[in-house]
Amino acid sequence: MTDIHSLHDRHRAVMPDWLALYYDRPLEITHGEGRHVWDAEGKRYLDFFGGILTTMTAHALPEVTKAVSEQAGRIIHSSTLYLNRPMVELAERIAGLSGIPDGRVFFTTSGTEANDTALLLATAYRGSNQVLAMRNSYHGRSFSAVGITGNRSWSPTSLSPLQTLYVHGGVRGRGPYAQLSDAQFTEACVADLEDMLGQTRGGVAALIAEPVQGVGGFTCPPDGLYGAFREVLDRHGILWISDEVQTGWGRTGEHFWGWQAHAQSGPPDMLTFAKGIGNGMSIGGVVARAEIMNCLDANSISTFGGSPVTMAAGLANLTYLLEHDLQGNARRVGGLLIERLRAIGAQLPVVREVRGRGLMIGIELVKPGTDQASPEAATTVLEAAREGGLLIGKGGAHNTSVLRIAPPLSLNVTEAEEGAAILEQALRAV
Repeated sequence: MTDIHSLHDRHRAVMPDWLALYYDRPLEITHGEGRHVWDAEGKRYLDFFGGILTTMTAHALPEVTKAVSEQAGRIIHSSTLYLNRPMVELAERIAGLSGIPDGRVFFTTSGTEANDTALLLATAYRGSNQVLAMRNSYHGRSFSAVGITGNRSWSPTSLSPLQTLYVHGGVRGRGPYAQLSDAQFTEACVADLEDMLGQTRGGVAALIAEPVQGVGGFTCPPDGLYGAFREVLDRHGILWISDEVQTGWGRTGEHFWGWQAHAQSGPPDMLTFAKGIGNGMSIGGVVARAEIMNCLDANSISTFGGSPVTMAAGLANLTYLLEHDLQGNARRVGGLLIERLRAIGAQLPVVREVRGRGLMIGIELVKPGTDQASPEAATTVLEAAREGGLLIGKGGAHNTSVLRIAPPLSLNVTEAEEGAAILEQALRAV
């Protein structure tokens, strides 16, 4: 038995059955550099998934590893019971970038915990456990986050502390409004929201929405939809939470935050973030208006949120991102990549749609000649891409039939072309 097979057996012996692994022969990644990683057998891969959109700038980015090492040499942990200079400095920068006036920042260790915190704040502030969420959404794996997750593949229980009402609009290309124009689609979704609110009892606390649905297959509504929703929400006093765990930090290219594509009504009341800001370190958080963030009337701390080491990593990573205009790179290189993939998809009946923004691209696969999702094709392409030296992800509403492409934002044109060529070969193999 090889060492990797032995490790797989050991994994199955002590880990939950529901802890998913990619590939028939699971992969152990041992190290990385730039946009590449290596497995335990020494094979190199071009990474188009970044540990689920988390290695945002580059693997082993010297600026981040240096900051982590230096901070670890001083102090690793203190908790939020003590003043923490790196935490305050990163909070100041994020609050300023958020667009939320008088923004206050609370750090967590994950996007799930960030969304939990936002839900706690919204329900406490509004005195209601009713929450609006989008169909096909995903917001994390905790009890409350599962309760607002509209993607059934990631919602293992119907039990919840929240009463969740699901709204149309997160998926443009499927569903009852798919054939409408963008303006008509937005109008229909707003009418659906108005109708739903007319049937609720008491006040709704908040709408939580991903500007681009991540696990849902990189789907998004027309620009301006959430701004139109905001006008309705404001009339009812309902808060808007923008889940920026996957869309934040310039990944979509056009904007630094996903909510900015819907900005005609101003910034959200709260935004949540995680993943890319730590470049692999465990950072999540919430930015909220001061009156919302300060509404809790009980003590609270975070043992691990705002850790000096993770904050040092976040500061170094954010500085690199801004100084090297990685948002602009995502727009330029992502635009070239998506057009290349659309040209490939137009020749292949297995590809229903290539969609996305910046370096956040989805390829939806179907059974040729039908509109029926094909998770089997997605699995086959995932395996073939791995054999060709490319790592990608998958997701979507219809049993993970969407290939998810989200490389580090420093991806260059040569690497984009290399990845597209491997994907083309994998898709043609299907």
